[in-house]
Amino acid sequence: MKLELPMTLKMGDLMNEEDFFQFCQINDTLELERDSQGNIIVMSPTGSFTGGFNSRILTEVGIWNKENQIGELFDSSTGFTLPNGAVRSPDVSWIREDRWNALTPEQQEKFAPICPDFVIEVRSLSDDLKYLTDKMDEYMENGAQLGWLIDRFEKKVYIYQTGAPVIIREALNVKLSGEPVLPGFELDLAAVIK
Repeated sequence: MKLELPMTLKMGDLMNEEDFFQFCQINDTLELERDSQGNIIVMSPTGSFTGGFNSRILTEVGIWNKENQIGELFDSSTGFTLPNGAVRSPDVSWIREDRWNALTPEQQEKFAPICPDFVIEVRSLSDDLKYLTDKMDEYMENGAQLGWLIDRFEKKVYIYQTGAPVIIREALNVKLSGEPVLPGFELDLAAVIK
């Protein structure tokens, strides 16, 4: 596979926000992220089981979000430009309505310059755990309030909260509380892992 560059760029040029967005549009069959140093990361597709698991989690958060109507929910195809310049795509993410509405329509249409309030990453077979924990740290450093890293291979859940050490639960038969970021939301992992 050959990567295509926007016509305004040559190989080796650094990409600004618009260049990277165009690069992703031209190469729309790939899942791409960019780290804070400008390195482009090609993401592999998840396995079918992980994709189904992600969908069940997204559905649970979506039901809560529809009932509460206090924010916007996003799937794993959504890119966000974090304050440190990285462009990341969490498996599941949510942003408070007031923060989302503060963005212009143009900002919302591209890789919105905002860090989600809540993120979930689910480890797939192709994911390195260190890479995911670094990504979770990055979300928290850039403004996320709550994050869950679900590692079904090691049967652990890493719970990230602003101003608190990471909590590691050693099993996947736990109920995760979205409080205070997602008021009243609870995810029963045992019910969605199947």
